Amino acid sequence: MKNYNVNNEGYYGEYGGAYIHDSLKPCVEELKSKYIEVLESESFKEEFAILLRDFVGRPSPLYLAKNLSKKYGCKIYLKREDLNHTGAHKINNAIGQVLLAKKMGKTRIIAETGAGQHGVATATVCALMNLDCTIYMGKTDIERQHVNVEKMKMLGAKVQAVNDGSMTLSDAVDAAINDWCENSADTFYIIGSTVGPHPYPDLVARLQSVISEETKKQLPMHEGREYPDYLIACIGGGSNAAGTVYHYLHDERVKIILAEAGGKGTETGMSAATIKLGKEGVLHGFKTLVIQNEDGSIKEPYSISAGLDYPGIGPMHANLAQQKRATVFAINDDEAIKAAFELTRMEGIIPALESSHALAALDKLQFKPDDVVVLTLSGRGDKDIHTYLEYK
Repeated sequence: MKNYNVNNEGYYGEYGGAYIHDSLKPCVEELKSKYIEVLESESFKEEFAILLRDFVGRPSPLYLAKNLSKKYGCKIYLKREDLNHTGAHKINNAIGQVLLAKKMGKTRIIAETGAGQHGVATATVCALMNLDCTIYMGKTDIERQHVNVEKMKMLGAKVQAVNDGSMTLSDAVDAAINDWCENSADTFYIIGSTVGPHPYPDLVARLQSVISEETKKQLPMHEGREYPDYLIACIGGGSNAAGTVYHYLHDERVKIILAEAGGKGTETGMSAATIKLGKEGVLHGFKTLVIQNEDGSIKEPYSISAGLDYPGIGPMHANLAQQKRATVFAINDDEAIKAAFELTRMEGIIPALESSHALAALDKLQFKPDDVVVLTLSGRGDKDIHTYLEYK
């Protein structure tokens, strides 16, 4: 039987590992030596569960979207991560990592953010737990996610603009890593997705696995069985997708569908479709598929969605695609916008642009009437209203 989880060396198949500068090794080794012990301790589990329930509002509903189901000729359930406190799945990971940081004796938190949701989630938890917080964000993303930036500041976080490179998520990660190297004694770096050197992809996947854990408990109440025929999620770095599929990875009855950002089209040079366009390379301390120029340098990705605008992909998803465990579609901007308006007008739910890519994948599949589909609605659309208004 194939193993789709991380192995003892920190790899998912060929992808993953820890390709880091010597100055970063003590930080990563400290985390690696402690994260499993903490996550599996009863005190962590109890505190994490209480906060997810009483602060985040979990479990998030599994909602039968009847109008959408009728259109696509199957039963479509939406896993409503958009209803979490702060409006996305990111809060699950932020709470878990801040609790881990406290148990490791760290007093200062840093993070990177693209769409701003991970930044808001991290700033929220730091406010709750009275911890110093700095969020690195590319200048381009600051401009297109103004409301989230103001939320972070209101919550007491310092938002540090990054003016290097394309001034987006990838550059924010670089800046955060530099800070961590220089201040490792008291600082914990919260990575927002299933990327970075081992053990981060596994750490984030474990914390987000609450999504599929709940789905397994909720589906029997709706369908009399704990597994769907299809799981659908969008992928940028891949944290909501990792959480969606975690407890179903080895259940071959379940088809995994991932939607990456095709941008203006995979043939245009303005895309973030990493699995379709990427070649093997090392990015932010791990081996994965990376969008590259002919000389091997990282190519600036493009997506209408700030949260999917990343030149790489988490090693779990690179491996799932390579092993043919997952089917991956590159969703263009126009397809995502169309899917967003469809959900809004058919179900009364305004999705985040990231989630709209997952919704657009429905159009690429042929369903049977008794197929059960679970699609993770990773976030709500408040932050993207200005973009939607341009297309109305």
